[in-house]
Amino acid sequence: MEPNATALLSPEHLALMEGGVSVIVSCCDANLVPSVMRAVGSLVGALGRRVTVYLCRSQSAQLLRDVARSGRLAVVFSQPSSHRTVQLKTRHARLREARDDDAPVLRRYLKGMEHELTLIGFGPVYARAMLAHNLDDVVAIEFEPEQAFDQTPGPKAGRALGVRN
Repeated sequence: MEPNATALLSPEHLALMEGGVSVIVSCCDANLVPSVMRAVGSLVGALGRRVTVYLCRSQSAQLLRDVARSGRLAVVFSQPSSHRTVQLKTRHARLREARDDDAPVLRRYLKGMEHELTLIGFGPVYARAMLAHNLDDVVAIEFEPEQAFDQTPGPKAGRALGVRN
């Protein structure tokens, strides 16, 4: 942990984000027109200090242009069975091509989503169809969260989580 820095995310939030969660990624263009896409995978680094989300280039052209232009990004991690939700924001997102070492991350994410969606009545086939991708079509977006919010429906929705110095 950096000196004099408070973690944005609690161990509970990190566990949620590393489990079977739906990940929605968004940005906007220069005119504030939003671009939104479902991620096909995610990876949360130690203490949530670094996060990677994975998108299919063929489905996310506008969003990828918006992120490349502005560096801004908002990502929502939501557990389908409970609707527990965390949103992260940054102004410094970076794009990179997916690599072979990302494939196990994407498989682990798919397994988590298969399990989670089974809990709410959708079989593994649904998750596989929803998250289908070819690695050569995948782009990784890496970022350090600058803001985090509890977005679970209810009285605490929108509440900021932690503060980074």
